Amino acid sequence: MDKKSEFKPYIPADKIVPEFTVTSVLIGILLAIVFGAANAYLGLLVGMTISASIPAAVISMGIIRVILRRDSILENNLVQTIGSAGESVAAGAIFTLPALFLWAEEGKTDFPSIMTLFLVALFGGILGVCFMVPLRQALIVEEHGTLPFPEGTACAEVLLAGEEGGAKAGTVFKGLGIAAVYKFVADGLHLFPSEIGYAFKSYAGSQIGIQVLPSLAGVGYICGPKISSYMLAGGTLSWFVLMPLIALFGGDATIFPGTDPISSMAPGDLWGNYIKYIGAGAVAAGGFISLIKTFPLIIRTFKQAMASMSKKHANKDALRTERDLPMPVLLAIIVVIIIAIWLVPAFPVNPLGALIVVVFGFFFASVSSRMVGLIGSSNNPVSGMAIATLIIATLALKATGTDGTTGMVGAIAIGGIICVIAAIAGDTSQDLKTGFIVGATPKTQQIGEIIGVVVSSAAIGFVLYLLNEAWGYGTEQIPAAQATMMKMLVEGIMNADLPWPLIFTGVFIAIVVEILKVPVMPFAVGMYLPFSLSAGIMAGGIVRYIVERIKGTEQEKKERADRGVLFTSGLIAGEGIMGIVLAVLAVLELDGAITLPFSLPQIGSLVIFILLLFYLYRLCMKKEK
Repeated sequence: MDKKSEFKPYIPADKIVPEFTVTSVLIGILLAIVFGAANAYLGLLVGMTISASIPAAVISMGIIRVILRRDSILENNLVQTIGSAGESVAAGAIFTLPALFLWAEEGKTDFPSIMTLFLVALFGGILGVCFMVPLRQALIVEEHGTLPFPEGTACAEVLLAGEEGGAKAGTVFKGLGIAAVYKFVADGLHLFPSEIGYAFKSYAGSQIGIQVLPSLAGVGYICGPKISSYMLAGGTLSWFVLMPLIALFGGDATIFPGTDPISSMAPGDLWGNYIKYIGAGAVAAGGFISLIKTFPLIIRTFKQAMASMSKKHANKDALRTERDLPMPVLLAIIVVIIIAIWLVPAFPVNPLGALIVVVFGFFFASVSSRMVGLIGSSNNPVSGMAIATLIIATLALKATGTDGTTGMVGAIAIGGIICVIAAIAGDTSQDLKTGFIVGATPKTQQIGEIIGVVVSSAAIGFVLYLLNEAWGYGTEQIPAAQATMMKMLVEGIMNADLPWPLIFTGVFIAIVVEILKVPVMPFAVGMYLPFSLSAGIMAGGIVRYIVERIKGTEQEKKERADRGVLFTSGLIAGEGIMGIVLAVLAVLELDGAITLPFSLPQIGSLVIFILLLFYLYRLCMKKEK
């Protein structure tokens, strides 16, 4: 604890500087909506989201410092706190709630109301913030120097280098603009196809391809070559081993859950009918393996959290940097949400069931906060926690007589709350770590998180409806991988009709992968997603690999990597925003009006994508003047 006792925040506790201002709140709200919508689109497309804290921080510095000519690091910190909440709410919502739309499309139930979607996100988000308050002292303060909190620390470094805010914000905006134009030309004007592929006739069942989208290159660069290669390995196993084997041995047979002879199926049909279930089994097993491996850590964190509940966190005599939201207020909010869960028809639970949902939520908030402190938000097993919750909730609802579509919808709604709790708790802990380093007021940040949650929860329902209306979930444009998998698990358990041989094939593949000491989750997600997605992500990972291998000082290497992260964050946000714009055009049936009468061949798509990757490389290697 020596590191903690020696630590002094950048802004001293006895110094008062602008923090909670109209400017910081309005910019934060705008970024929460923008990054929430962009990450919703990205997550439904590729099955993962990115942290919005750093791009939100640099955009804030670009606006507040360069345009408004003001200089307050705590204002910028509050902007990224509010803005990043949108990304986390989106991450929690998209992994579960699209399942409700899929059932509605099948005619099994009505479409969810905007109010239901809002309440699921709102309850989960506010609980995630409230649960993190008693954990702050234990995880952020007491273990400073022990838990690294990678994204939170990196964001603090960006804020501390505030004099570079204009240049860094320009890098983000450059990526945003390039990706928006690229996406519009590819999928709006249809000048060139955004996916290219080739099916091998002599190797039936296999197909190679790549989606040449800026967001995929961005995800690959940010995740790095290792994670990207694990995803590609999973896709290779599915598309070049399992699918050809199914085609070879299946022949003219019709095998459940498929309804047509295997010999008549294209590679995409084999993936949709069989590989999805194998991938779902692998992802579910990966989630449980992640939880089992961290079980001792989970118990220790939970004990710390329970001990922290008895401490006072809002002492008026405490230093500014030690003040939290008062415990009585937190308990009142939690009690109100428990009652609301009991009373809202979307959650078919009694008062005890509502209490259990909240207890589960606090447990997983503790896990999530500790996990992101150790390994970062990108590796936080939120989907694994959601899977565990869904299975338990489905079995419990079925056992108590709440079965059929009512039970399935209830399980997804409950799982959605838990998923958002885990995502927001992880995001809040990273933001509070940033605030701890720069000298922010925890209470102010916690209020900012709640503002971000409320705004993004109000927006997420409209975004989900827009994307479903434009393309539909489970389609090539919006695969909604995690939500489709959650849907399959819930209805399979409720109706006792899961293709268990395929599920267990995925489970045991995941176990073998774990034994070989390969990270299970990225490998399993790669198995589940189309190969073309993993190939596009790998392209960005290769650029990161090349950039990291070129000689230079440690400072030079760090500056290269940081420029790339900011630019690719802009790429992801830009494509996400343009994806929302194209969805609006599709809903208004205006998308066909802007299509060009000609398009480039597949080789043109590949050349343009390679040029984008080369530009990313040159930008990373550019020397600062």
